Amino acid sequence: MGIRLGKVLSEQIEHLRYEPTAKRIRAFLGGTLAVDSTNAVLVWEVGRVVPTYAVPVSDVVVPLRRAGDADGTAFRALSKPATSGSRVILASAPGASGSGVLPEDSDLSGYVILDFGNFERWLEEDDEIFGHPRDPFHRVDVRNTSQHIQVLMEGQVLADTRQGKLVFETMLQTRYYLPPQDMLVKLAPTLTHTLCPYKGKASYWSFNAGDELVQDLIWSYENPLEDAVALKGYLAFYDEKVDVLLDGKPAGTE
Repeated sequence: MGIRLGKVLSEQIEHLRYEPTAKRIRAFLGGTLAVDSTNAVLVWEVGRVVPTYAVPVSDVVVPLRRAGDADGTAFRALSKPATSGSRVILASAPGASGSGVLPEDSDLSGYVILDFGNFERWLEEDDEIFGHPRDPFHRVDVRNTSQHIQVLMEGQVLADTRQGKLVFETMLQTRYYLPPQDMLVKLAPTLTHTLCPYKGKASYWSFNAGDELVQDLIWSYENPLEDAVALKGYLAFYDEKVDVLLDGKPAGTE
């Protein structure tokens, strides 16, 4: 019997998963090097679909101590229970601290799983990374398409193109990117920005739909990372909040 790989991967989300990496990993706190390791592993905690890094405790180069009750707010909130183990604080200076956990899992004995977002800067070799480490089992493929793409909101056509780009990303729905000249509404930049480890820093846009100001429904990558260079200047909508038609049919249907 055949096995659908996506189903296998999704079923593993209830387990602690890890994969060694050959990259040199460094993390910084308060401008000070806090972690420097060539023996890091990528770790997907229970219930999480994106990885963080774990390193040998010996590769932590700032003071590390067990966390106390007063340190509760130092740890990011998880939608599922955190990894079992002892919570620790890494501190380079007053007010500059990161956090992690010493896992009970025997496969990761001697390692500390780091809370990625609690460090100010990360390097893989000499390149800075953002958001979370890149998943080695994750792909981002950008493809040109001549399919007729239309985006509508409550019957109003917001964009119409035959020069779009489709983004196929592992375990995620297809996204539709459109050239700015084929937008049929006037866009204004908002102050919102997000970071994607694969595509880079996203800028968000507002527009008027009738009398309503719609904010942050559209985004673009003005200076995308290498995986997404083809998306530079193109715009995408949150498909969940608009209607997307491909050659006159709702996207996602046969």
